[in-house]
Amino acid sequence: MTWTMNSCLATLAVLFLWRVEEMAEACSCSPTHPQQAFCNSDVVIRAKVVGGQEVDAGNDIYGNPIKLVKYDIKQIKMFKGPSKDFDAIYTASSSAVCGVTLETDGKKEYLITGKMETDGTLYVTLCNFIEPWEAMSDTQKKNLVQRYETGCDCKITRCISIPCMISGPAECLWIDWVIDKKVNGEQAKHYACIKRSDDSCASYRGSEPPKKEFLDIEDP
Repeated sequence: MTWTMNSCLATLAVLFLWRVEEMAEACSCSPTHPQQAFCNSDVVIRAKVVGGQEVDAGNDIYGNPIKLVKYDIKQIKMFKGPSKDFDAIYTASSSAVCGVTLETDGKKEYLITGKMETDGTLYVTLCNFIEPWEAMSDTQKKNLVQRYETGCDCKITRCISIPCMISGPAECLWIDWVIDKKVNGEQAKHYACIKRSDDSCASYRGSEPPKKEFLDIEDP
């Protein structure tokens, strides 16, 4: 790696390790709907991880050596991002500071969302949506190219207890936690939040283009 790459990695690692002693050695992330993850990410790809190694990234603000994990990947499909193929992603070396652990035998495919630095390097954390491709529903896979982007101007509000409500028409309620007691439930797997012609937003089920006027919940 060039000095520029080392400098960039060092900057990222410092952000990962900043005040880690106050994090109680745990990474904390707010649950994110797959559509939110898509909209908030610089890059969304499907890829295999074919190798991994720990790399030096300079020292932190206290002079301690910083280690990151570089995963070598084989990109299969780009859903969002620049017109290029990524051959590696970087993450912190410890889950305590949101480092991601991935299988490196090249057998498992992942959906990977992440942040791209100005030099084109792709970084991921446990707070990104990273899911084995086989674990995703057919609707989620189709929504990556047909639905999610159309609702990026909408807000998805997570309901954690009943009653819950939206604060405006450009929001969709995400109710998996109160219904299924898990984040990746029926709604996350089968619905997208879509902006309608009147700029309001509604949850839509299915992969076919919605009708001009459609109900908040509609079967495929």
